[in-house]
Amino acid sequence: MDDVTAERVQVLIESLVRAGETVAVAESLTGGLVLSTLVNPAGASRVVVGGVVAYSTDVKSSVLGVDAGLLAERGAVDAAVAVQMAERVRAQFGATIGLSTTGVAGPDPQDGVAVGTVFVALCSDRGDSVEEHLFSGTRDDVRLAAVVATLTLLENSLRTE
Repeated sequence: MDDVTAERVQVLIESLVRAGETVAVAESLTGGLVLSTLVNPAGASRVVVGGVVAYSTDVKSSVLGVDAGLLAERGAVDAAVAVQMAERVRAQFGATIGLSTTGVAGPDPQDGVAVGTVFVALCSDRGDSVEEHLFSGTRDDVRLAAVVATLTLLENSLRTE
């Protein structure tokens, strides 16, 4: 995976341990790739609590508790939806940090949203962060870029402590 070396993820896990943080992940377009990447290194269980793959819009509402009105109004690929996904997964798993991904990997646009549009979000007691990205390439390229963006967001949040 580009920019997601085993060493980079190991350093991230160790940073989370030192900071006393725990992580839960809510994923849509990445389908579990963020969580899978985070649990790869030995010792990840000290900080990774769990996650939810909420691939369908209904699951974002019924399982994660994302506001159904928000989903109906804005669709699943939206900054506010990404933030609610991160907030809800954090609360459900009792983690100190919630992460989320939502977007369109392709091959076709979704609800008028262009392929490659991705929102990644982080929620913690220090506040919420959300980023919008427009990635290019194949479906796999977009999904992998979303993983890198999510891990980068997490790394950056740990640097600002």
